[in-house]
Amino acid sequence: MHYLIGFIIAMFIALTGVGAGTITTPLLILFLGVPTSIAVTTGLVFAASVKLLLVPTQIIRKQVDWKVLGWMLLGGLPGVLVGSFFLAHLVSKGSQHFMNGLLGAVLVGTAIYQIFYSFRPIKNPREITRDAPWAMPLLMFPVGAEVGFSSAGAGALGTAALLSLTTLAPAMVVGTDILFGFLVAVIGSGVHMFNGAHDTQLLKELIIGGIGGVIVGTVSAKYIPKRPLRFALWVWLLIIGVQFLYTNMIGVTK
Repeated sequence: MHYLIGFIIAMFIALTGVGAGTITTPLLILFLGVPTSIAVTTGLVFAASVKLLLVPTQIIRKQVDWKVLGWMLLGGLPGVLVGSFFLAHLVSKGSQHFMNGLLGAVLVGTAIYQIFYSFRPIKNPREITRDAPWAMPLLMFPVGAEVGFSSAGAGALGTAALLSLTTLAPAMVVGTDILFGFLVAVIGSGVHMFNGAHDTQLLKELIIGGIGGVIVGTVSAKYIPKRPLRFALWVWLLIIGVQFLYTNMIGVTK
């Protein structure tokens, strides 16, 4: 089962550019009963592992804007540290219901934003009169914090910020965002693993399955439209987030 989950998630990442932590963490918590802290760590490490396979290709193809990436990391790295330490604090307090409720709220908020964003017309980079990369740290700090706490959001929200604030071509947006997601995932997973929140065997099985998923997704990506798949992901995420909130409310009232 773990191999299959890893395969499906990695294939989805290769097809759409988003989804590692967004899909992994909820699946592990709701369907496999993995504790929240371990699920978040697993989502981050798995995201970093899958994107590690994609990063060299983006760099070789010169599809990374290093200056814009620097602006993103200026806010994203402190943010992921804050989010990671916040989750570790909640774990030490035994606040499982609060963690799940907050995670559900993050998933629902991200999904609603992305569903709304999906109906906006695709912008041509030439329509943006000038870059505003200096605003990136302000936006990437909360995105990094969300990644550190929930493992979700780096790919989707990073892409939205790049499309809104820069004149980068679509290929550069994808490459820059993949590298950003990889780096914040590495930092966040490092903090969580240092605090002891990890399952080595689960990670191993997910990563082995994920290797096959990346290969299949990369080969078939040019034949499958990305936008409908992304929209389906956000609808699924909204349903899962609501399920988190409902389950948490039932648990609190018992």
